[in-house]
Amino acid sequence: MTSKTAGSTPPDNLTPPQQAVPKVNKVTADDITAALKAGFSDFLARPVMSGFFGLFYAVFGILLVWALVWLGKIWMIIPAIVGFPLVAPFAAAGLYEMSRRLQKGESFGWSEILTVMADQRKREMGWMAFVTLFIFWVWVYQVRLWLAIILQNASFSDFDGFLNTVLFTPQGWTFLAIGTCVGAFLSAALFTVTVVAMPMLLDRETNFVSAMLTSVRVVRESPVVMLTWAAIISFTMLISLVPAFLGLIFTLPILGHTTWHLYQRAVPPDEV
Repeated sequence: MTSKTAGSTPPDNLTPPQQAVPKVNKVTADDITAALKAGFSDFLARPVMSGFFGLFYAVFGILLVWALVWLGKIWMIIPAIVGFPLVAPFAAAGLYEMSRRLQKGESFGWSEILTVMADQRKREMGWMAFVTLFIFWVWVYQVRLWLAIILQNASFSDFDGFLNTVLFTPQGWTFLAIGTCVGAFLSAALFTVTVVAMPMLLDRETNFVSAMLTSVRVVRESPVVMLTWAAIISFTMLISLVPAFLGLIFTLPILGHTTWHLYQRAVPPDEV
């Protein structure tokens, strides 16, 4: 009779633990309202530090437009401005950390927040940045594609000429209609996979795929409320771009803080 070799079957305690699937709550309009109030409160608690992140984002937008003008890429100005808010969730990482510490009653200064932001490059947040920038690249590429197909016979040498072509010609109206539909689809897709994924990666030890799937589940659980919130964010961000991007100094921090509190309501802490 042969005996089994010792150790042929690994002991149970060597089996890697399965990561628990986070529970998600149904989000209501009251949750959005409460999160907005909490986000505004966080902004008022640290207005200078919060406003710094908005100012940094605004200055980056101004430099982006200036660079496009300098390079003669006039056609890219509108898609860059419209698509610029797509990268806002990643830019708000510092705001999420501020809200997290304020919620816990922890004291913090510039060094603590900036250190946490710098450490994110070693975690899964970098992959989320890649996803965000990839969607932004797809947006710019599709604008260039439709520009070549629809406005192939149009000529414009400056920004005013481009605006006149887009706003006051039938071809321009077609270009705007198609671009708006495609842009809305890409924005909705990016919102769905990132709305709670960004703060979740900052808050928990999880991978970016799990964070995105959790974000999708949150939107699927409350599609009307969450997509309405997405529309509010998009409208607010676009309006903030009008006064030379300066409206972002206030709106980006408030929306960033609000996103943290909405995440807290949508994805409750794991049960111990």
